[in-house]
Amino acid sequence: MLVILSGVAGAGKDTIKRELIQRMEGITTIPSYTDRPPREGDRPEGEQYIYVSKEEFEEMVKKDELYEYSVHHNHYYGTSKKLLNEKIAAGDIIVKDIDVNGTQDLIKIFKDDIKIVTIFLKVPKEVLKHRLENREDKPDPKEIKLRLNRFDYEESKIGNYDYVIKNNNLEKTVNIIMSIIENEKQCRFDEFE
Repeated sequence: MLVILSGVAGAGKDTIKRELIQRMEGITTIPSYTDRPPREGDRPEGEQYIYVSKEEFEEMVKKDELYEYSVHHNHYYGTSKKLLNEKIAAGDIIVKDIDVNGTQDLIKIFKDDIKIVTIFLKVPKEVLKHRLENREDKPDPKEIKLRLNRFDYEESKIGNYDYVIKNNNLEKTVNIIMSIIENEKQCRFDEFE
């Protein structure tokens, strides 16, 4: 099963993903490829991101090594076919944060092969601005503006998601998503009986 978390930058996707992996058995993730440079406070390479040059990323695109990719805030981000296929083959439940366009791409690719559960994390724009301004990696004002400008576009895609959760309380949000995963896991097994 693939559990996709979407929402604007600063919605809490990565924090929630880490909490789910710590608290639940059989939950894993894969890093995204990106051409952005590591920031201060980023986790070690290979946990959240695998950093490559713009040229290396574009070569991966040419070689069809990515299921989906997009440009955000002037940098490429994408999902490796090899890494995702390995986790699917292992039978793990994969939690992955992906933007709204990438989510639709993966649904089209995998809709008949694996169960996909999509969750959109909703955060009010003023709360998002506050979170971005107070992040450990301290984005500059220009980057914060770029991220806030994408807010309306991301929110316009909410109707494409199985679940929409207002993320204003980490503990509550994590518990809701854990319940969703448990319920969807049960549905998955029921489908094959």
